[in-house]
Amino acid sequence: MEYAALGAWIIAAVAGGYLLVVWLVNGGRSTKVTRFPLLVVAGHPLSAVAGLAVWIAYVATGEAAYAWVAFAALFVVIIQGLLLFTRWLVGRGGRHARGAEQAFPAAAVAVHGAVAVTTFVLVFLTAMEVTRR
Repeated sequence: MEYAALGAWIIAAVAGGYLLVVWLVNGGRSTKVTRFPLLVVAGHPLSAVAGLAVWIAYVATGEAAYAWVAFAALFVVIIQGLLLFTRWLVGRGGRHARGAEQAFPAAAVAVHGAVAVTTFVLVFLTAMEVTRR
């Protein structure tokens, strides 16, 4: 299960990287108005990469502490992702839609979110399992 979580995390990272590139190519923070706070835009991928590094350490060592630290990092990433997602939804559907985030393909957002939730569940179940050993 830890390898499935690793694979899902990598897929989520690739999809998220694609969304970040789309955002940057379409102006990113240089647009006059954006609904995305810079701290969250930077923190979301940085936290995800840090958590992924800890997860890789868990896979390499099998230490339960690494699994739980990776889960905690992933929890922070999910909260940041939900903030970005809700702001994207409000802007995309409302009459006040503006900013670089409007260029996001809905399919890429859906894939990123679905794989992220899958990763979250797999990491949690793996951390629970390794703790019981």
